Amino acid sequence: MSTYALDIDLHRRSSLSVRESLISEVRRGLLRRPRSLPPWMFYDARGSRIFERITKLKEYYPTRTERNILSSFSDDIVAAACQDKSQAVRLVELGAGTGSKTAILLDAAVRLQGEVLYVPVDVSSDALQVACDAIGSSLPEVYVEPIVANYVVHPPQLESYSGATLGLYIGSSIGNFAPEEARTILRNLRSQLQAGDALLLGTDLVKDEPTLVAAYDDRDGVTAEFNRNMLHRLNRELGADFDPTKFRHRVLWSPMQSRIEMHLESTRDQVVHIAAAHLNLHFSQGERIHTENSYKFTNETIRLLLIDAGFELERVWTDERGWYAVTLARVR
Repeated sequence: MSTYALDIDLHRRSSLSVRESLISEVRRGLLRRPRSLPPWMFYDARGSRIFERITKLKEYYPTRTERNILSSFSDDIVAAACQDKSQAVRLVELGAGTGSKTAILLDAAVRLQGEVLYVPVDVSSDALQVACDAIGSSLPEVYVEPIVANYVVHPPQLESYSGATLGLYIGSSIGNFAPEEARTILRNLRSQLQAGDALLLGTDLVKDEPTLVAAYDDRDGVTAEFNRNMLHRLNRELGADFDPTKFRHRVLWSPMQSRIEMHLESTRDQVVHIAAAHLNLHFSQGERIHTENSYKFTNETIRLLLIDAGFELERVWTDERGWYAVTLARVR
């Protein structure tokens, strides 16, 4: 039977930790040049809802393409990942969000393995609550143990497990981090796994620039709203007085670094106060806050990333156009 608990004390401790992290990141990122803020700050309750809208946009192909790969090959993926069919299996997902795509793999795991434990890890307790409710109603055979944590700042410490563990890092989330940060995240996960355990990694692949830019700058302005929500969040949680209408959503493709960049660009000279961080910030017209990178990969850069993190690549599943890759790697 599906079981989960996001108790009041956990919510309270998580909220305190997130507030401290917000203050620390604001001071670190907005006092230096060029200014920047980390992408995990997008995902409060409102930001998570906006991102769900983004995943349904025509221009935003990654979620749709990855979902199709998982739907087409779920049995194959689980069978390849879980080599001993007599073992119970645990799926540990970093940046789980609402877990909508993960349910495809959980369903296959239940059919092929029987006993399944799901450990979703996410900074947003609201998103985890949605995931727990959805999985609880659709897959009652799955036991759910959610962890509210910023896995980048505070890597989760997993309990020992007698079965096989499959780490999940899908949704192209690894692309939000610079190469050295991405390696650290995967190495931290690797340190929690045993020999024979596996990792399933979702990565967006390099393609033509117009397709890439459109995915992050849609005609309806949903991604722009998502980007500006970071400022709304700082207003709500840290007592800032940003006027989000005075910041323009900017998207750039950097072929040298193989990444999409998202920025918030000040449309005029302005001063912003952030009460909880004790900051008064002057923004010049045209000055930007770098809010997100989305690195795009090749087969070779995926392989090298996994090797550097202590994994051995086993199999790759892609769509017909070769736009997206779901890669299985093993701890040896």
